[in-house]
Amino acid sequence: MLIGYARTSTLDQEAGLEAQERDLERLGCDRVFSEQVSSVGSRPQLEAALTFVREGDTLVVTKLDRLARSVVHMGEIVAKLTAKGVALRIEAMGVDTGTPTGKLMLNVLASVAQFEREMMLERQREGIAKAKGEGKYQGRKPTAQAKADDVKALASEGLSMAQIAARLKIGKASVHRILTAKVETSGATQA
Repeated sequence: MLIGYARTSTLDQEAGLEAQERDLERLGCDRVFSEQVSSVGSRPQLEAALTFVREGDTLVVTKLDRLARSVVHMGEIVAKLTAKGVALRIEAMGVDTGTPTGKLMLNVLASVAQFEREMMLERQREGIAKAKGEGKYQGRKPTAQAKADDVKALASEGLSMAQIAARLKIGKASVHRILTAKVETSGATQA
């Protein structure tokens, strides 16, 4: 049985989702799971598709980026499918892990992607080291600490950490760190 999975990141991409669903049905998918969510968030329909597939089935996607967010994530998905005896078909790439050639192609593509990422990170580290050596790289400026006075003022007004974080557009953990540092500092002063 062919099982399709379609995904777009936002509601604005409705036409893209419909096109994927149409393509998957044209390819002969008996069932199509689809959702409009970011690749980094929870993806209940992907999990439902992975749970639904049975031995001998093939999970079909139109493009690789609709399925996996990274090489590691792709590896996890392929491992789940392999354990269940399910093949993966990526239509745009002509890859079908139901064949020995398809398995080889997927492994080669994943290896190339991983190599490319590692090379990019190495170049990035070299660039940062060079910039630091020239005194041009200072790192990211701490955005939350610059708002410490505002955090303390809002806290004194009785706002919760979540309300402060939302109002100042900073993380709740940053608010917590600023308020905790205030308590620790005042405690040390009193001692």
